[in-house]
Amino acid sequence: MSKSITLILFCLCLQFHENGYGQKLKKEDSLSFYLSYLGNNNTYTLKQQSGFASKANQIAAASGSDSLNIDVKLKLSEFYESNADSLGKEFRAINFDNIPLAKRKKDTLSLAKIYFNLGDYYKKSGVSDSAYINYYESEKLYQSLKKKYELSIVLLNLAVIQKNEKDFLGSEITSVEGLKLLESLVENNNIRKYKSFFYNNLGLVFSHLEEFDEAIKYHNLALGVKRKMTGNTTRTINNSKNNLALSYKMAGKYEVAIDIYSEILEDKNLKLKRPDFYALVLDNYANALYLTNNYSQLPELYLEALHICEEKKYEYNSIIINQHLAEFYHGKKEKDSALHYAYKAKNISEKYHNDDLLNSLFLLAKIDDEHKAVEHYNAYIKLSDSLQKNERLIRNKFTRIEYETTKIEAENERITKERLYLVLLLIVLGVISLFVYIIIMQRTKNRELQFVQTQQENNEEIYNLMLSQQDTIDEARANEKIRISEELHDGILGRLFGTRLSLDSLNFSEGKEAVKNRITYINELKNIEQDIRKISHDLNTDFVSGSGFMDIVSEMIDKQSQAYGYKVEFYHTDDIHWDEVPNKTKINMFRILQELMQNIYKHAEASLVKISIELKNNVICLCVIDDGVGFEISRSKKGIGIKNITSRVEQIDAQLQLHSQIGKGTEIKIMVPYRK
Repeated sequence: MSKSITLILFCLCLQFHENGYGQKLKKEDSLSFYLSYLGNNNTYTLKQQSGFASKANQIAAASGSDSLNIDVKLKLSEFYESNADSLGKEFRAINFDNIPLAKRKKDTLSLAKIYFNLGDYYKKSGVSDSAYINYYESEKLYQSLKKKYELSIVLLNLAVIQKNEKDFLGSEITSVEGLKLLESLVENNNIRKYKSFFYNNLGLVFSHLEEFDEAIKYHNLALGVKRKMTGNTTRTINNSKNNLALSYKMAGKYEVAIDIYSEILEDKNLKLKRPDFYALVLDNYANALYLTNNYSQLPELYLEALHICEEKKYEYNSIIINQHLAEFYHGKKEKDSALHYAYKAKNISEKYHNDDLLNSLFLLAKIDDEHKAVEHYNAYIKLSDSLQKNERLIRNKFTRIEYETTKIEAENERITKERLYLVLLLIVLGVISLFVYIIIMQRTKNRELQFVQTQQENNEEIYNLMLSQQDTIDEARANEKIRISEELHDGILGRLFGTRLSLDSLNFSEGKEAVKNRITYINELKNIEQDIRKISHDLNTDFVSGSGFMDIVSEMIDKQSQAYGYKVEFYHTDDIHWDEVPNKTKINMFRILQELMQNIYKHAEASLVKISIELKNNVICLCVIDDGVGFEISRSKKGIGIKNITSRVEQIDAQLQLHSQIGKGTEIKIMVPYRK
């Protein structure tokens, strides 16, 4: 009766609204009216309830109140989630609408719930990466709110996704983290429930890792916790028993597994209440018997389980049963039956999970004819490689999600702190900036003075070295003049005097003998003439021409190359009159060459250095080439060595050309104007 009255009132309200009278109702009353009928499946169809939800959403959006809007949308989200099979798109859309509202309101708790809802949506849709992203966002928010219970539930979902995507290490770490949170809370039925879920997930993780002792331990822990729970726990306890028995079976402890499966199957109502689970347990029980070579009830148990799946249309559950039947008939040497069930498993698994398809292909590779077995095995390898690659990509994506989220959070925290301390920092900087400036300027001036002083000392050293070398050259010239004087006096003049006397003695002699002697003495005069010309040429040619500065450079190159341990090929032309080149130019060229050889020793790792000094088009070209490792020119310009060289090049109005390539050495050219 009350339901009929409610329906009549509802129809009247709708009619008033259509006629314009319904505008007298308050918006809050209208919202309460529409929201009160959501979930009332006995009176209204899902389509009608969806219409109520849409109207409530419109009223909330038009209210202009963020608080009212987000509260209504969260209630609608719960309604859509409970009917996600039919209203999944609406569920996703309204949660996306909620995100900017919650952010604008700075409602962290609501935002955490929204991200969790989206994680649920994507998890049920099979989009694991999107589910992971939204759960991860929810985790961070619940963590900031210190909501341990809600945070543990998020971590459970994250751990399950990681396990499903075969990130077993990540799933283990997440599960342990969630268990620690639950351990810190006061135990109640819900806490026990989620503890058992974490233990169950860890058991599955270790089963995948083939660490069966650990898997058995955690499944026993899950079972122990579930037995402490209040209420009807038969269903969840049977689930844990099945997982425990499966771990024993995989560990090779078939008898223990058979006992547990038998215990589950003792429930006479199981087949009626949970036919899908009954078929699963029956198949596992039959397979455990098969593994103990107990064929007395086979293949009847397999066929019964398969019949239930086909009758109830549990197509996915039938994959493993068909695989077990194929193995059974293959062991019995009944090839046709084995192939029938193996192909049946393969065809069904192609619609579902790749792991099942992988197992089906491997089974066919064992059973089928040789040429087809090769095809199945090749398909198995190809699919296996593809799955491994995809698993790596997903694991990397999960890691990248965590890294990027952490990075964004750290950046946001940094920006917040910067804003908080900005005013104080500006004040402090304003006070100390003047003192810092004065100190820096004073130090800069001191460094400049030290540099100038050092440069003057170096220039004086080079000048003194050049003077010393010039004294050596002058002394060599004097010694050479003395040698030539002695050679003229003791050699040429003596020979000339002897020849003259011999010719005088022939003035009064005639005949062939006299003519022959005269010819001999004339030839001697010619030889003397040649010697005089040679000495004259030596006198007119400075024997140290082109030396002086070049001798200093050569000596420096020899010493430096020996000290640095690399070979140097030095070439220079003799057409440069160094005496006429300004001392400033020579000093800077000398220092530039010194700096270049030192830089090659420190950085280039060269074994051969080629140095040349030539005069080209009235320009002195200093070229240094090494076979070292090379460097990036853009970075090198910041080095002190290059700065010093550039400074010296500018002082003598020269030009610097720098070419380098990584692994192929370096070439440096200095072009100095030649001014006599």
